[in-house]
Amino acid sequence: MSADQSIIHLIANASIPVQLVMVLLLLASIISWYMIDRKRATFKRWSKVADQFEDQFWSGGEMTTIYREWNGEREAEGIVNIFLAGFGEFNRLAQKQNVDRSHMVEGVHRSMRVALSREIVNLESHLSFLATVGSTSPYVGLFGTVWGIMNSFQSLGSMQTVTIATVAPGIAEALIATAMGLFAAIPAVIAYNKFANTAERLNGRYEIFMEEFLSIVSRQNLGGHAE
Repeated sequence: MSADQSIIHLIANASIPVQLVMVLLLLASIISWYMIDRKRATFKRWSKVADQFEDQFWSGGEMTTIYREWNGEREAEGIVNIFLAGFGEFNRLAQKQNVDRSHMVEGVHRSMRVALSREIVNLESHLSFLATVGSTSPYVGLFGTVWGIMNSFQSLGSMQTVTIATVAPGIAEALIATAMGLFAAIPAVIAYNKFANTAERLNGRYEIFMEEFLSIVSRQNLGGHAE
């Protein structure tokens, strides 16, 4: 019998609680891999959008042109949403008469801060699930292992002769649960650490851009090009 068939045989003959643990870990692994793939693609897209937008923003174009282009013709996300919120609020306040500069800066800052908070939520979405899978899967697998070994030792009480051959299958099926727990946990932990670092860097870029934009607003130099 091949190794794969042996593992399948052991899983098929495991006790119900151990099988439930294995199914739970398998589902957690599949979902976490799906989220890892989606999150990786999303962070890659957000980083690319941030690079494109900042290159255009600091290249010397007019703010109004940039606003119209990103607000109408392109899908806004990430750092773009922060800019749209800030510039949109600036336009709204600029149309009013006798608006104090400090009030304008405060209003723009408030709008950009709200947009930043939304983007932080988006950056951190699904990371908690990966953290949960990474931290709990080994313990769930260990529970299945303990349960399987406990059943194996209980079954030994009815045997007259105990050998390695009689004990090995029960212990082997129990250890599969631990292996599945590690299989689910290790990729989730690695992905969480990587994505958390990427989210922190993007958040830092967003905050720096927000402060630079507020500095421009304070000088009310949005008609031409940001310095």
